Amino acid sequence: MSERPDRRPSPSAAKRSGWRRPAAPAAAAPPTGPPTGPQRAPAAAPPPEHRSVIDSAVYRDGRRIASPATLAETFRQLREEPDGMAWIGLHRPTEPELHSLAAEFNLHELAVEDALEAHQRPKLERYGDTLFVVLRAARYLDAQEEVDFAELHIFVGPDFLITVRHGGAPDLSAVRRRMEGNPELLSLGPEAALYAILDAVVDGYAPVVEGVQTDIDEIETEVFRGDPAVSRRIYELSREMVEFQRATRPLVGMLHGLMAGFAKYGTDEELQRYLRDVADHVTHTSERVDGFRQALTEILTVNATLVSQQQNAEMRALAEAGFEQNEEIKKISSWAAILFAPTLVGTIYGMNFETMPELHWAAGYPFAIMLMAVVCTSLYVIFKKRDWL
Repeated sequence: MSERPDRRPSPSAAKRSGWRRPAAPAAAAPPTGPPTGPQRAPAAAPPPEHRSVIDSAVYRDGRRIASPATLAETFRQLREEPDGMAWIGLHRPTEPELHSLAAEFNLHELAVEDALEAHQRPKLERYGDTLFVVLRAARYLDAQEEVDFAELHIFVGPDFLITVRHGGAPDLSAVRRRMEGNPELLSLGPEAALYAILDAVVDGYAPVVEGVQTDIDEIETEVFRGDPAVSRRIYELSREMVEFQRATRPLVGMLHGLMAGFAKYGTDEELQRYLRDVADHVTHTSERVDGFRQALTEILTVNATLVSQQQNAEMRALAEAGFEQNEEIKKISSWAAILFAPTLVGTIYGMNFETMPELHWAAGYPFAIMLMAVVCTSLYVIFKKRDWL
């Protein structure tokens, strides 16, 4: 998605939360005086663990005023800034972390459970004054020539935005830098940050669409080239398009639902324009994905037809080869039978027995020759009539 021109909304357009959080309790004073009892050596530092909090910041009028290192510090900073906004980015958070966020920002337990379990369909749900959004981001991996999907959960409240990421995409640090570079837009509140994240997720679909289009062009070439491995590639890409369709199709309805609430929730006019632009891009992407699925179905049908034709041609070639082999066998068998007849007669009359009837017969030799000729000629005529010769 192309970069949109910056707008300068009036300061009065920014929405702020009307409720306040209680002040943080004062820290207990450290004990004074000499220590009592035996002193223990400090425990060894635990091994480094997965860091769930990627970035946490408190903003006022669209500008970062604090970058707390922990969630507890973020809560305290936000309590001290009634007109502030917290933007917390998490990656695969632990259950205690999400429950601490739920207790601080009054998040609904069902939404927290979804964010913990992941593997949710894209959806938009409202719990009181908190909006819960589930998105499926996608990126195209050139080396593997496949689409990688990631899940993103977003909690949007009056003065906070929490992102829970499961996977590598999208790059929310780039989204945060972009919004921090435009304080006028970020001063519109958590809704502006939500728009930026939606924009980034939809922007991430464009390279995937281009990569899939390239794959389909290559598959078409492989199909007509007769590549035997193309069927598996078609099947795998079809499965990815099913996942892609599940990521984009619900998003169209989600954005239309957000646009339907513009008047009710007093969404800023500039954000309305931006969200409509994102909805247009999502609709276009969803239509492209539908076209990809249909194209892959047609390619699979064509490939099955070509494979069937190739198999029929091979079977026909085998049948023709078998027929030719049978013809040769017939010829060989015919000549063998013809040659066997004189061999049989000659063998009988070649026996050296004194009592054989025809040994002293004057016409025995001509008779034997004539018998051989008659038998051979008869066999030749018979085999010729049957097309064996």
